[in-house]
Amino acid sequence: MSIKNLTNEGRKIVNQKGCFSVLEHLKDLSVNPFNSTTEYFMAKMGVRRRQVIAQLKDNSSITMQAGALQWMTGNIKVETDVKGVGDFLGKIAKGAVTKESAVKPKYTGNGIVVLEPTYKYIILIDVASWGQSGLTIEDGMYLANDANVNIGITARKTLSSAVLGHEGLFNVNLTGTGIAVLESNVPEEELIEIELNNGELKIDGRQAVCWSTSLDFTVERTTKTLLGSAVTNEGLLNVYRGTGKVLMSPVAPTDSLYSSTSTVSSKAADPSSNVLSAAGSIIGGMLSK
Repeated sequence: MSIKNLTNEGRKIVNQKGCFSVLEHLKDLSVNPFNSTTEYFMAKMGVRRRQVIAQLKDNSSITMQAGALQWMTGNIKVETDVKGVGDFLGKIAKGAVTKESAVKPKYTGNGIVVLEPTYKYIILIDVASWGQSGLTIEDGMYLANDANVNIGITARKTLSSAVLGHEGLFNVNLTGTGIAVLESNVPEEELIEIELNNGELKIDGRQAVCWSTSLDFTVERTTKTLLGSAVTNEGLLNVYRGTGKVLMSPVAPTDSLYSSTSTVSSKAADPSSNVLSAAGSIIGGMLSK
């Protein structure tokens, strides 16, 4: 098997961990005169197409989101992770609450697997660096993993932490010693890593995109009394306690790359945060005068 022109002056590998590589399209030549200017400035700003390439050796395997395959070559067998009707129904339920595909195909063998291009940012995570309990990720971030990563579901410890924290009841939990591939609305270099050593982190909004599963997540008032919270113009905060790590986004996480990076509210604060509510009240008061 010989592959030519996979990388060139316009496409290069920008990151690699384990069997996964990230191919970034530095210049998009497949444009027409009407959008060439836009494409040019997009490339200058780092808004580029990216693809994940997995190189399978020694009959190794990867698992990925359904529908993510673009092309593959070599002696590779594709299987589903469904073990029966009951298992299929269970996966549908898990997929519904985590916004992931219900069935994640498994590719095993020797060869190359290339995923569909995306304008989102690709993050390669060393799951072992997050400890034995692994990491919990926000809904919709999972893309792929190698055979040494286990995919599970973790539930919020309290109903209030899900409802009041504007989060779902369940999230994807990754454990093991391999590499996981995540899609992010913001580049990895913008994510802030906070390491807690029997400490606590309080966030006004849903900026945490990944966190150690070992951390306790609760939702609490900023002060001990309702009156105090009203006076400080702050209400509820997402609180992470214990020993572990948190990856935090500088902008409000959303399901859309466009809305997470091009709206005023996303740059200012999480739409559910107290800061944005306060700003809205101030602007509303000014306009009413």
